[in-house]
Formats: sequence, structure tokens, C-alpha cells
Amino acid sequence: MSEVAFLRKRIEMECEAMKHAMNSFRATASHDIINNQYNSIGNIQEQLAVIVGEQEAAKIAVEVYIQAIG
Repeated sequence: MSEVAFLRKRIEMECEAMKHAMNSFRATASHDIINNQYNSIGNIQEQLAVIVGEQEAAKIAVEVYIQAIG
């Protein structure tokens, strides 16, 4: 698995965790979890940017987010 595919999969996993947290009954805990997921996705996106450039990294992150959350 390439590093890009690996990082893309990590973003997907964070988005799935965020989606689960958004559907949770504990609103305050969910907010903290969602916030942490967004931060984690941002960190992974930065790692991707080193490999593929900022625009491509943003595109990948948005595509994965839309697929996972949408």
C-alpha cells in the first residue's frame, strides 16, 4: 500500500469515527470527539500535502469526507 493510500485510509477512518460521534447521544462528549477528529484529519492532510501538494491533499481529504459523512 502506498503512503498516499495509507493516509487516505486514515482520513476515512477518522471520518467514520466522526460520523459515529455525530450520531451519538452524548452531545458534549461527541463535540470533543468530533473536534479531535477534525484536528487529526488536518494533521493527516498536512502529511499528504508533503507528498502530493496542498491542493491535491485538500481534494483527497474533501472527497473522503464527503464519501464517509455524506
